[in-house]
Amino acid sequence: MRLIKPSTIREWADQFPDAALPLAAWQRLMETHRFVHFAALRQVFPHADQVAVASQRIVTVFNVRGNRYRLVAALHYNRQLCFALRFLTHSEYSKNRWKDQL
Repeated sequence: MRLIKPSTIREWADQFPDAALPLAAWQRLMETHRFVHFAALRQVFPHADQVAVASQRIVTVFNVRGNRYRLVAALHYNRQLCFALRFLTHSEYSKNRWKDQL
């Protein structure tokens, strides 16, 4: 799957140094696999979830570094594209404000 704007991941790693290695691992897995649907993604990322947001679209939420962080991405399986949208601490994620912004 092609990650759109990988520099975003590097920025998050700089902002949250304790998440740098898990983010690099997530990026490597995303870029080296071809996911054809969510079930295939769950074979590699068993804790990923699909969440409906305010725009009525579905995003995928990944746990990063256990439950410490959440990475929110829009995945386009048909075009093999991944847009990394948000990187949130667990407490920011739990407030659900991010859903209204997407």
